[in-house]
Amino acid sequence: MRIGHYIQGKIIEGGERVGPVFNPATGQQSGEVALASAAELGAAVDVAAEAFPGWRATSLTKRAEVMFAFRQLIKTRAGELAALITAEHGKVLSDAAGEISRGLENVDFCAGLPHLLKGEYAEQVSRGVDVHQVRQPVGVVACITPFNFPAMVPLWMITGAIACGNTVILKPSERDPSAALWIAERLTEAGLPPGVLNVVNGDAETVNAILDHPGIAAVSFVGSTPIAETVYRRSAETGKRVQALGGAKNHMVVMPDADLPAAADAAVSAAYGSAGERCMAVSVLVTVGDVADPLIDLLKERIGKLKIGDGTDPESEMGPLITAQARDRVASYVAGAADEGATVVVDGREQQFDGDGFFLGVSLVDHVKPGMRVYDEEIFGPVLSVVRVDSYDDAVALVNECQYANGVAVFTRDGKTARSFEFDIEVGMVGVNVPIPVPVGIFSFGGWKRSLFGDTHIYGPESFNFYTRRKVVTTRWPDPSETQVNLGFPTH
Repeated sequence: MRIGHYIQGKIIEGGERVGPVFNPATGQQSGEVALASAAELGAAVDVAAEAFPGWRATSLTKRAEVMFAFRQLIKTRAGELAALITAEHGKVLSDAAGEISRGLENVDFCAGLPHLLKGEYAEQVSRGVDVHQVRQPVGVVACITPFNFPAMVPLWMITGAIACGNTVILKPSERDPSAALWIAERLTEAGLPPGVLNVVNGDAETVNAILDHPGIAAVSFVGSTPIAETVYRRSAETGKRVQALGGAKNHMVVMPDADLPAAADAAVSAAYGSAGERCMAVSVLVTVGDVADPLIDLLKERIGKLKIGDGTDPESEMGPLITAQARDRVASYVAGAADEGATVVVDGREQQFDGDGFFLGVSLVDHVKPGMRVYDEEIFGPVLSVVRVDSYDDAVALVNECQYANGVAVFTRDGKTARSFEFDIEVGMVGVNVPIPVPVGIFSFGGWKRSLFGDTHIYGPESFNFYTRRKVVTTRWPDPSETQVNLGFPTH
């Protein structure tokens, strides 16, 4: 099956460059995706630029109607989209459905665009002088989204960009591109004019063309930290507005007074859900005081009951990794952990699976310390490391010294500890007895330090700041008899 681009409201086949698309559960190639050249990307930008004046002039009411219709189409046909996600990404159907639900939160938020795009007005700032401020779209924007959330992250980006009056080039991951095309078709069905949203599939060559194209005014990116840093730097060098969300090493701190069974449930869910291929997955369990041994016993009990299999099987709780290369890379961290002095409590490499799917069992590694590869690097797979510390202060220092600062959680029954943690920790998103603190759609998502390059977070209120620029207008309607030459600086 050939997976093309979506330009000017229709699927087009694309040029000669293609890449393979696999079903991770079987390991078999299910299709091939077109990989856009710089010339093909440029043609899509031309289409978006041509559509921009008309969409920018479209009333806020009409834009909101498109959002409401789009929302309803997704809700009524979510099963179709979930099946596409599972077929190309591998995550279980329930997880795919959850991804869609979280993406819809931002569609809900953007449907309120007539209110969110209101300007400001100040009367009589000086005698007979009024000032008003308006938000206007930036132009053609590019959204570069990752493989791990092929529906949710595009919904986080494109709906805000479109609601604000921009036109969009969406470049999804070439590993699981079909969800983006499905979303684009539903937006057209909802009334979005052709050319406002264009899906251009591609690889690094396509991304480079996006970063270099002078007709793209802004770039929104989610991916690994090295690439996020490159996207940020190159976009800034060419004068583009840019937000680039990078990697993570999310810690979950378990205090001595925590409800340990609840903490164990949360850690297993947050570490191994979606095979750990989440930028908000818990990858480090920080045990304070004497809680490590009893907590590890609870973790092993729960791990032994996990059902790993094809995402279409209703009994499966975790599916495969996205590619064979990803599986082997994750396994290498477990293989090297013991050599670095850690203890492999549960070795996911030992679990056997039928067929050629990209499956890997879950791993639990104890006695991990900073400086070990298994701690320092983002693994992006089903590996949970345990770091033992003596005190609350040690836990805070450990988290704050990490180069990443996407998400963190603390599990405690003490309000004072929770309050102190919230204040002391240097991380962008914090959970108190919540292992994956992804904000709801009325807030915005983003980390600190090397987890975010740029000044704005993604989706929610900050997306409306990113996808618009402010214009301030000062007006005066004087009586002609009152005017005179005055070379001084204007004052009140």
